[in-house]
Amino acid sequence: MPHHLDRMAEDLVKAKLENYWPGFELVAYAIYDRSNVYLFNHPKFSNNSPCTYHILKWDTEFTADTIIMYEEYPTAIVNMDHYKEYEDLFSITVHELFHGYQYIKDEKRFPDEMLGITYPLSKENVELRNQERTNLYCAMLENNIIKKKQYLNAFIAIREKRAAKIEEYLTYENLIETIEGPAWYVELKAYSEKSPLDYDSVLKKYAQQLTNKYESTSRIRRSCYSSGLFMCLLLEELSPGWMESFFDREETLYDLLKQQCGDYMEHSMADVKISPETEEVISFAMEKRMKAFEEFNEQAGIHLYIEGKITADSSYDPMNMIPLEDRLLHKSFIKVRMNNEDFLIQQPVIAHVDHGIQNINKLHLIMENEPSETNDSLTIDGIGEIKGRYKKQENVWHVLI
Repeated sequence: MPHHLDRMAEDLVKAKLENYWPGFELVAYAIYDRSNVYLFNHPKFSNNSPCTYHILKWDTEFTADTIIMYEEYPTAIVNMDHYKEYEDLFSITVHELFHGYQYIKDEKRFPDEMLGITYPLSKENVELRNQERTNLYCAMLENNIIKKKQYLNAFIAIREKRAAKIEEYLTYENLIETIEGPAWYVELKAYSEKSPLDYDSVLKKYAQQLTNKYESTSRIRRSCYSSGLFMCLLLEELSPGWMESFFDREETLYDLLKQQCGDYMEHSMADVKISPETEEVISFAMEKRMKAFEEFNEQAGIHLYIEGKITADSSYDPMNMIPLEDRLLHKSFIKVRMNNEDFLIQQPVIAHVDHGIQNINKLHLIMENEPSETNDSLTIDGIGEIKGRYKKQENVWHVLI
């Protein structure tokens, strides 16, 4: 994949980024694999021109596709091993760079991630949510402006009904849409520019998370990316230039779209009838969660339980967390603090939590190799030395820190 780096540098310049979003400023970015990090546009390496890069040895600071503060400067990072085609690598880099731009613009409309863990999959909420998303999609596809407004008014009426039932969780959705929708918007623009697919095919590809009721109910957080994206696309159509003042406002994307519509209250909301499909969708979502935990527990290997006072820092991937009662399955990675030391765990791990994502009382990992023992610690491959009292029972280890 490094052969794409020169092309990437040429494509990621401010003049071209402004085709996706006015004023889009370029922060630093790093394309990496498990050996090397190719760092662009970082002020620490001031001799670099925008089209050259500095090569670093990979370390644990470069994990997942996200935005980090590298050497105290916002840096978008993307794992090149996850993408086979240039258009995929390029568009996700644009997505993460936009999160860097949000940092520069002092974006503050971030959600409380704890609400995503406790999000209610009640029958009424799921029924209304899926009706709402259907209307949003139809509004985007509709060419007749009168019918388009009718779909939008129906979308807003349903969302307002949900807000009356689950106010704080609706705020959570609105804020994720506001943060991730624009990032998906510029990603779609970048992907469409580089992809051999026509625009309608690209739109259909990005609409899957909006229209698939099973997936959107199973992955609430991620599904808000697509609803946010389609709000951006509708605002582009209904309110040209809306992006110019976006970072100067406190309103969410939903608030801005709502301002473009008429009297949504004329869409009377009758009692909610729960469809058989909604029953199936909720069962599917809950079974999918339980299956993920079952598959984790059924893995071959050595089970390691670490118990005590453990704190998760902000280095976790909310898009790849699965909640079930008082447990969280972190599918990709988590960074935790134990015994006043930081540990990056780059493998699936179950965290038993207490009143929040960050307060952990037990971690459950499955290892390939036996830990190395000393009198007062275990050394775990890929994680490090953990001090504490421990005991072993067959292929299960317990560590009390």
